[in-house]
Amino acid sequence: MNELTLRERMAMDRQVMPEQAAEQRRSNFAEVNLGYTPELAILEAQRCLSCRRPVCVDGCPVDIQIRDFIDYVADGDFPSAADVIRADNSLPAICGRVCPQEDQCEGACVLDKKGKAIAIGSLERFVADYQRLNTNRLVDSVPISTGRSVAVVGSGPAGLACANDLAKLGHNVTVFEALHVLGGVLSYGIPEFRLPKSIVADEIAQLEEIGVTFSTNAVIGMSDTLDDLLDEEGFDAIFVGVGAGLPRFPNIPGENLIGVFSANEFLTRVNLMKAYLPGSETPLYDVTGGNVAVFGGGNTAMDAVRTALRLGAGKASIVYRRSEQELPARLEEVVHARHEGIHFQMLTNPIEFLGDNDGFLTGVRLQEMKLGEPDESGRSRPIPIEGSEWTEPLQMAVIAFGNSPNPLLAKTAPDLAHTPWGTLVTDSETCRTSKQGVFAGGDIVTGGATVILAMGAGRSAARSIDDYLASGVWTIEEESPDPDHGAVGD
Repeated sequence: MNELTLRERMAMDRQVMPEQAAEQRRSNFAEVNLGYTPELAILEAQRCLSCRRPVCVDGCPVDIQIRDFIDYVADGDFPSAADVIRADNSLPAICGRVCPQEDQCEGACVLDKKGKAIAIGSLERFVADYQRLNTNRLVDSVPISTGRSVAVVGSGPAGLACANDLAKLGHNVTVFEALHVLGGVLSYGIPEFRLPKSIVADEIAQLEEIGVTFSTNAVIGMSDTLDDLLDEEGFDAIFVGVGAGLPRFPNIPGENLIGVFSANEFLTRVNLMKAYLPGSETPLYDVTGGNVAVFGGGNTAMDAVRTALRLGAGKASIVYRRSEQELPARLEEVVHARHEGIHFQMLTNPIEFLGDNDGFLTGVRLQEMKLGEPDESGRSRPIPIEGSEWTEPLQMAVIAFGNSPNPLLAKTAPDLAHTPWGTLVTDSETCRTSKQGVFAGGDIVTGGATVILAMGAGRSAARSIDDYLASGVWTIEEESPDPDHGAVGD
């Protein structure tokens, strides 16, 4: 039990997580953050005030009992801490690495007002890693089957969270993934140096242990439709968690030149297809010593520009049309990028990509911007400054302006209600769509958001699916989400 006085705990400094030195990591794909040692984890946990009303839980989309697990860490009882976390979060090693805790649980921590919130994400990561490396699987038994079956379309964070909760309730769950590798955006979108793919594979393996079945290379809407799953395959319900993977482009001249990539294609080639390795079947052309610019300011933009640096770019830049104060990326990612030597070009917007006679990118025409009144997103609107245009040489451009939902479902399931922006219309409380037996959550409903918010939607859907399978009653109150939720890359 934490025996330090309140004054002693509040006087303690937040424990800094060890990390690779910037000059070393900028040329490798190994994980940047190295994780707490047991000693550092205990010290950090001892800072917790064990609030009678732990408001940090209010900031957690999956309702982890944060105070309880941190109390166990403070006592050095890491297995019990893992039990508490996994009761509500099926992917703790992932969330501890990539979730924006500063805007969620840590942002709600009472110590945040003093500028040193408890490092909840770092402690969650430590506990999950400790369990993975030092104990056997903690699956006591496979739940007794209810005889009901659910299809989960998409193996990203929303689908995995939904599948986990449904399997624990005893339902037979099959997850369908369009790609050849499981994990969705966790596998194709987040670089190895932020989220090692062995971590993703290990978390998925734990779902297999409780009976979840996975089917890869299964493009629902082509190989099977939703109706096929319900009528021919015999599934009692479906959860759609296919994310939002259709890239947005700026619609300017030259964006079809060779050397202009969407962030999705660029990161998928590197993360999933290992384009940086010799002999890759989907290589990127050599950018060694060249100029690479990533247009956008979200986490995906930071992932792309730091990846370009590791591929050998002579200069890797973030080009963003607003100021640094408006950057939507996590502060940690921005700090890491700056330490690694990433160049930041703020209040700048591309207006044309330039190429040679063979169709290869050679440069970009840019324009200076100024900030005006806030727009519908609440951020200051960028306004072009007339006569401020100039040209810079460029070997590769990566567009990270956010994503929209893939239109495949809209084409193959016309009775599934969509918003004008392509997202699915659902009941905000039950995740029910306009089609009986079909539920949805995550980025396909909200537009591009965070891993943990998608997981929260998956958990909510699992509860609703369980209720539906028990009652057979179907009601829905449709409501359209805010389309600006998808504009995370800008």
